[in-house]
Amino acid sequence: MIRALLALVLIAVIAVIVVSLTGEPGAASLEWLGWRVEMTAAAAALLTLLLALVAAALWRGLLWIIEAPRRAARARAEARRKQATEALSRGFLAVAAGDGSEARRLAQKAADLNDDAPALVRVLAAQAAEAAGDTTGARQAWNAMLGFPEMRLAGLRGLMQLALAEGDRALALRHAETAYGLARSALWAWRALLEARLEAGDWAAALQLVQGGQERKIVSPVVAERARAALLAASAASLEESDDPKALDQALDFALQSVKLKSDFAPGVVMAARLLAADGKAAKAGALIEAAWKGAPHPALWLAYRDLKTSETPKARAARLAALAQLKPEARESRILKVESALIGGDPVAARAAARLLPEEASPTARLAGLMARVAFACAEPDEARAWVARGVAAPQEPDWSDLDPEGQAFAYGREDWARLAASYAETGELIHPRFERRERTMSDLPQLPSAYAQSTYAESTAFVHAAETGGALIPFPDDPGVLDDPPSPDAPGPAPAPRRNTGARRRLASGPRPAK
Repeated sequence: MIRALLALVLIAVIAVIVVSLTGEPGAASLEWLGWRVEMTAAAAALLTLLLALVAAALWRGLLWIIEAPRRAARARAEARRKQATEALSRGFLAVAAGDGSEARRLAQKAADLNDDAPALVRVLAAQAAEAAGDTTGARQAWNAMLGFPEMRLAGLRGLMQLALAEGDRALALRHAETAYGLARSALWAWRALLEARLEAGDWAAALQLVQGGQERKIVSPVVAERARAALLAASAASLEESDDPKALDQALDFALQSVKLKSDFAPGVVMAARLLAADGKAAKAGALIEAAWKGAPHPALWLAYRDLKTSETPKARAARLAALAQLKPEARESRILKVESALIGGDPVAARAAARLLPEEASPTARLAGLMARVAFACAEPDEARAWVARGVAAPQEPDWSDLDPEGQAFAYGREDWARLAASYAETGELIHPRFERRERTMSDLPQLPSAYAQSTYAESTAFVHAAETGGALIPFPDDPGVLDDPPSPDAPGPAPAPRRNTGARRRLASGPRPAK
């Protein structure tokens, strides 16, 4: 305002000067209480403007004096606000540092100084009590927040975490359920409820929760899709061993839904293939495995694919497995399968050629070492085979191979394993390997070779491959390399008869036992 008046005065002065210089000063007179004043028009205009400026300055000064107490109050309030903000900041830093006593002191100071942010003060008071180990005080602070609509969610979360710290999962779950009913975007409450459903093995309730989370846009569609696929596979696994035909039909439906959501999710595909094969639908089971192999090859898939037909010749089976490998030839598992199919078909030359195409690894796994040992023995190279076996003894295991139970069932997981698998697969899209993590017994990686150095023949190597393919007992692993330090005496007994190969039924790797046909 003052700037505007000064501008007007400047304009008026310029106008008066211009009028004076033109020689037309004009005349002005004023009569008031017997007084008479005469002057030029320019002087009168200039005097009027100066008087107006003085009057405005006096008026502003008077207003400044009148508003002085109010300004002082505002200044004091601003100072208190700054002190309260600083106390809150230092209080939250003290909580982060674990200094509970300092945090409580600063929370009380902030409460005394600041009346504009009670929510922050209450949160600091509750967290300070927790940092100081005052459970009762923290519970009272969180409970006090439940009476304010804008603070209720924060209070419920604090009470839930406090209940979890005390081991009262039922109370924590009730707080999470209340929060989930209040807010559509309470991700922490949704996670707490999902973890509880998974821990209890309540797959149906977990599926409903995932669907609700997707509808509320708490989780992305990709995460929800993976979670549903894993939960449906877990539901199928819980019913797969039932003797009730309706339960088996339900298991098959769950497995097929899982495959529909994620066609490359190996556990769901393997279970669906097993159930379809048991229902006489081997062709459909094969199509599911082939589609899954194109996405993410897994050893359980080709073992399940192998077991779809039980009355074919080794060469026919080898050709069928080779065709499966060709669906994704660049994958490591496909290259391994090409070697396996050549061994099954009794073609050591093709097995050796396929083995040369395996990716070079700085530290071969026990499974790969065992495969190379079988190839070497099939090619009548027992020394090389023994070297590979010796190398595989100390080699690391393969996580994917651990998904195969030695008793014959792939992905034989318990409730806790399925819960962890569902949570991990939903978040990352990768399989976990519970049996590998627990170092449980897995499928045998290394073959057993003859116990003495003997002239290997093609027939012997073919018999070895056939034994490996049919599941018969393999020749014992050597305890003695067979090198004689001294020549045998004439009275020494003759060589022991060769061990007889067990011709019993082949143990199934990727599916449960089936009735004999």
